[in-house]
Amino acid sequence: CACACACACACACACACAWPRLHTTLGGGRIRCRSGSWYQIMPSSAASPVKQQDEAEKWPSMLKKDCEELVEVAQTRNMTVKFMIDKMAEAGCPIGPDFFRVETCDKEVGGGFRPPDGVVLCHNYLGSKREVDSAMTHELVHAYDHCRAANLNWNNLEHHACSEIRAASLSGDCDYKREVERGHWTIRGQHQTCVKRRAAISVAMNPNCKQPSHAKLAVERVFDTCFADTSPFDRRP
Repeated sequence: CACACACACACACACACAWPRLHTTLGGGRIRCRSGSWYQIMPSSAASPVKQQDEAEKWPSMLKKDCEELVEVAQTRNMTVKFMIDKMAEAGCPIGPDFFRVETCDKEVGGGFRPPDGVVLCHNYLGSKREVDSAMTHELVHAYDHCRAANLNWNNLEHHACSEIRAASLSGDCDYKREVERGHWTIRGQHQTCVKRRAAISVAMNPNCKQPSHAKLAVERVFDTCFADTSPFDRRP
């Protein structure tokens, strides 16, 4: 292993302590997207995945204008979203006024992080304020990782898995109440189980992932290190 830090992700050097910051502005079309990033080759009406439908879930929906209003409210009133926005600025990547975009998406995802646009929210696959807040936080974790990681390669399944693990864990997507709503009732270890499941679903949508088993393997390889990395939070919110 060539990593010089203790928190290396499966010797891929995709860890927080090895990731230098990128000083740029997001949401204004000025972010330097990494060459070959799979986010760049996604269709313009789709975003990188927040979530795919669990078996017990049904996709909700809301009007675009209602989603836009919730996005505006979250930026000023949701403490977690506000915290992440502040930390993006501290990391050298202040967000621009068009960083959050609400779109009608073709892919069955709640939203995504799509340089150079920023965060996309899919109003036709979001149905409540809680889901909008969670999707915004989830994608802000990806944006934060993208900002701090000069060597993060979204084509690398383990790099991608690391960010998906962190986003699923820190966004509230795996809160126990939401898991119960999906039909997952186990108490012991359910948060970790959920994070692995949701991360693997997202990684499986990476065009470089040939089969779902490869996504699960990537998640398992980096899980312990990336799950423990709660940056920029002191602990999981």
